[in-house]
Amino acid sequence: MRFSSAIRAVALLEAAKGVLILLVGLGLFSLAPGDVQRAAEALVAHAHLNPAAHYPRIFLDLAGRVTDARLLLLAAGAMVYASARFVESYGLWLERRWAEWFAAFSGGIYIPFELIEIHGHVSYLSVGALILNMAVVALMVYRLHHPHATAGSGQRRSG
Repeated sequence: MRFSSAIRAVALLEAAKGVLILLVGLGLFSLAPGDVQRAAEALVAHAHLNPAAHYPRIFLDLAGRVTDARLLLLAAGAMVYASARFVESYGLWLERRWAEWFAAFSGGIYIPFELIEIHGHVSYLSVGALILNMAVVALMVYRLHHPHATAGSGQRRSG
């Protein structure tokens, strides 16, 4: 796979994350506080989690304390996060250097938290997320240090 294809794959991944968070934000915006508690309880039951266990209990307690103002704040935060993912995706698709910096930085931020998560509890999801983020960061760092490795279209790297 050429580097341009890999960069575009990362752009699509970031766009997909943006769409997912956008949908979550819209869903939060449409809920009333009581609906959040019922949805949290249903999610814990659907995942076959013990509601008395530590993390499900924290999740359920937080859901029980949701207010309209908090829902609005969470929805707004989701919109900001989704916007950042879309901007990053756009820049990566066009192979802009600023987007590669942004992707390296934003992917690198999650690595310590993923390592902490794995230290606490190893799962396929946590290991997969760590590997994926490390691969994205490595790809971006390589491209930043080797700007002419594979210029896809001749108009790459401006901006």
